[in-house]
Amino acid sequence: MRKSKLEVYQEILGVLKDKPMTVDLLSYRTGMDVAGLRQRLNFLVKNNLVRERMSSKMALFAVSDRGLAVLRALDIERRLERVRTSMMTLDAVEARLATPKQRGKAEY
Repeated sequence: MRKSKLEVYQEILGVLKDKPMTVDLLSYRTGMDVAGLRQRLNFLVKNNLVRERMSSKMALFAVSDRGLAVLRALDIERRLERVRTSMMTLDAVEARLATPKQRGKAEY
């Protein structure tokens, strides 16, 4: 299944949070082609989520403080969604396991 734009941006920020990287290394780590990755990096730089700096004739990209804050918020949202899905699954299993007698008692 194809990733959404948000998931792609989240993946880029997640990889960059550990250390600054060149486009080539970031492309390798994310499995994205360099041209598409450059477009996404330009968007992230424009929105101050990633910083670009030159180091010995090559551009290094690093996540900014704002980018880290966005990444944390997205990670929390993803965890909450997993918990919500798990709770819904447990509720469904619980409903299936309830015997007809137990259902009748609960209604009285």
